[in-house]
Amino acid sequence: MRKDIVTMSKKEMERLPIIHKAMEKRITQVKAAEMLTLSDRQVRRLIRKIERGGDQAINHQNRGRTSPFKLSDTKAKEIIAIMKKKYHDFGPTFAAEKLQENEQIRIGREKLRQLMIAGNLWHPYKKQRAIHQWRERKHHYGEMVQMDGSDHDWLESRGPRLDLIGYIDDATNFVYARFYESEGTFSAMDSFQRYSRKYGVPASLYVDRHSAYRTTRQPNLDEDLKGEYAKTQFARALSEVGTKVIFAHSPQAKGRIERTFGTFQDRLVKELRLAGISSLDAANAFLVRYLPKYNASFARPPLEKGDLHKPAPKGLNLSEVFCLKEYRTIGNGFTFHWKNRVFLVRDPSITMKKQRVCVMESFAGAIKAKLKGKTLSITEVTAQEIKAIAEDQKAAQQLIKKERVYFKPPKNHPWRLYNPYKGNLVCA
Repeated sequence: MRKDIVTMSKKEMERLPIIHKAMEKRITQVKAAEMLTLSDRQVRRLIRKIERGGDQAINHQNRGRTSPFKLSDTKAKEIIAIMKKKYHDFGPTFAAEKLQENEQIRIGREKLRQLMIAGNLWHPYKKQRAIHQWRERKHHYGEMVQMDGSDHDWLESRGPRLDLIGYIDDATNFVYARFYESEGTFSAMDSFQRYSRKYGVPASLYVDRHSAYRTTRQPNLDEDLKGEYAKTQFARALSEVGTKVIFAHSPQAKGRIERTFGTFQDRLVKELRLAGISSLDAANAFLVRYLPKYNASFARPPLEKGDLHKPAPKGLNLSEVFCLKEYRTIGNGFTFHWKNRVFLVRDPSITMKKQRVCVMESFAGAIKAKLKGKTLSITEVTAQEIKAIAEDQKAAQQLIKKERVYFKPPKNHPWRLYNPYKGNLVCA
């Protein structure tokens, strides 16, 4: 083999014998073009190049030259210095975005990854993925929303440890999230109420088996009479607004929200650090600015047009839905018990005794009672006050008994003169 052919690429070496046959007129140029899947005009160009400069002339002319876009060593050292100072734990993709956004340095993700590996800032690894059955996305926006909470040191010890309650639309990857002190009934209800007020009520909600979403207790009397399974306060609120609850059997089943939390634990933590966020309120205010940019980058159009979010049912007071709600029985003293507290019904009627009253407690602590759709006037009383009321009622009854005057009919009263056997008056 000739020395000038060694530097050729494999593709060029495969072309060379066919071009030589065309030059020696053993095959036509049209036939050579068919064999090389080129035009006959391009074959003539290659023949002229070989005639002028030999076989090596068909090599690409930029081979061996330094690219004008090559990153200089000085610039590479500057980037590595910035990375070590501000973005030492960033991934290549996120770091490239931040370099362009904050430092006005435009660099490709792959080139930055190579620099980070050389600077010992990034260690390549292979992900070992378990195989799970794939589920097709829902076709419409609002058809199903996945919800979960992520307990993480989001503020990196600059502030309290927070829990991020996140929502992701299954069809579009559109994300809504809010920080809370912990994951529970209050955070679930408050976040869903905020989501539904802003975007509407989704057709279904996909959640895990957290105790705030699913309970293992037996149905109570009211649930048993309605033929329903035992519900948590959150599941009860969703049924009232018309959202179907779907429970996942594994974390992989709701993989979209799990992967979103993985992205947030990488990106959002660093964004909060760069913004100097150190409190719950400031973190939630930052999310209002951050989520639109995040959704612009990661959201996707649905397979079919149409929004299946719907407004809350008419006449439904959401503050009476997203609260703690249970039923209690009004006693003979027109009182009912709620969480070791006793409440007295003002202006009661005799028909209220033994009635089932709906007690609602907001997360601010306000307590309301409703009987047959009407709000009752109630006041909290202590055991001593109940005892005093009972004693006053007993004393009043005794006083009425003492003051009662009994009428004794005289001997000549018609009642005494009536003979029941003869049916007429008895003569005196």
